[in-house]
Amino acid sequence: MSPEQNNMLSQSLQQKLQLKQKLSPLQIQTIKLLELPALELDQRVRKELEENPVLETTESDEEPENSKELSLSDYYGQDDSIPSYKLYVNNQSRDIKKEFPGFSVKESFHQHLESQLGFRSLSERQRTIALFIIGSLDDDGYLRRDIETLSDDLAFRLGVEATPEEINEALEVVQDFDPPGVGARDLRECLLIQIRSKDPKPSVETAVTILDKYFNEFTKKHYDKIMARMGISQETLKEGIEEILRLNPRPGGNVDDSYTDRAQQVVPDFILEMKDGEAVLSLPRFSIPELRINKRYADMLLKAADKSVRESKEAATFVKQKLDSAKWFIEALKQRQNTLRNTMKAILEFQEEYFLEGEETKLKPMVLKNIAEKTGLDISTISRVVNSKYIQTHFGIFSLKYFFSEGLMTENGEEVSTREIKNILAESINNEDKKKPLTDEELVTCLTEKGYKVARRTVAKYREQLGIPIARLRKQI
Repeated sequence: MSPEQNNMLSQSLQQKLQLKQKLSPLQIQTIKLLELPALELDQRVRKELEENPVLETTESDEEPENSKELSLSDYYGQDDSIPSYKLYVNNQSRDIKKEFPGFSVKESFHQHLESQLGFRSLSERQRTIALFIIGSLDDDGYLRRDIETLSDDLAFRLGVEATPEEINEALEVVQDFDPPGVGARDLRECLLIQIRSKDPKPSVETAVTILDKYFNEFTKKHYDKIMARMGISQETLKEGIEEILRLNPRPGGNVDDSYTDRAQQVVPDFILEMKDGEAVLSLPRFSIPELRINKRYADMLLKAADKSVRESKEAATFVKQKLDSAKWFIEALKQRQNTLRNTMKAILEFQEEYFLEGEETKLKPMVLKNIAEKTGLDISTISRVVNSKYIQTHFGIFSLKYFFSEGLMTENGEEVSTREIKNILAESINNEDKKKPLTDEELVTCLTEKGYKVARRTVAKYREQLGIPIARLRKQI
């Protein structure tokens, strides 16, 4: 290898090493805080206050002379790499004092089931097995695992060697919980559990028979076969099917996917208000305290620096570490506020027409890259800001994810949101003749006639995302 090649290789390695430099403590702290929604940020701030004696709030009972705004240059030399900004953070501008109430998210599906165990007379062993079954249900409320696998997992994870009979008994208890249909192994069992919980009447009895004996024919819409084998009229069949259609095929799916599995209260991270016809954005304070450095511990560092006693040096090291940690935390909070505000302002500018009235058709196609380019931030940073954040507007509270969607072109060359196309698609299906539902090809024609140029496979994808079955399964008698 020539000297020139060696030099080029060396430069390449140096560049790679520079790119792989570790994130600074401040960057790590900022990233962690950026991901937190308002309530979790409040908890994180209070945890930091408990663990770091150098930090305190402006609401502290300390006398004014014991606490003050401090410049790091008071404690470190000017040659130190640490910037000399004030160790103080105000989590909101002083003129914004109004606190906005949050809204409660419904109890999570799994928590709802666990709470019902308390009303059953069960042994500790039965309760343990039932809890394990509840924890094994998927988000739709189904038990997708066989009894043998559950038995093995119980033994491996909890040390409980349960027989298939014991697991089935516990499963029957769970299947008796609200909402009806939970704990089913498949759709047929889910619907049967629900229909059998209803008050008996002719239409319900017809529905039970259809699901119990003719489920395969029912799913394939072979209504003539069902009527012939059951010896019933079309009207009786229709009444039975209407009972089935009122059932919930996803008993666990009532909890919004955007919420976490545990019950929580959601409070908006942004407030958008209309004042004199203009949209005004603010970041509410809520209960997050304003932070500052406690001068008493800073003085301890200064005094310890003048002594040579080993214990004093150790104390000085400890306090310096706490000062560094407090400094990074306060600055990370500042950067979080600035990043959130800049990102939300960019979203408001991009979707300005929509935010004036909240009309969904005014939402423009928008992806993370669009906001990253407007703010000069990384896409990963925008993603962290958007995740689990909410905004309260004059027309409702929304997750920031709601405003992002891809786009397609109309025949006129205008770009429209996929959400708008899905709305038109759902509207077309709602208005179709249920005795002769529209196929995907016919839906393409409908959208084309309305100016939306969409391929058949795209229509099929959007239809599936909306949870709408194919035409044959939408047919009604």
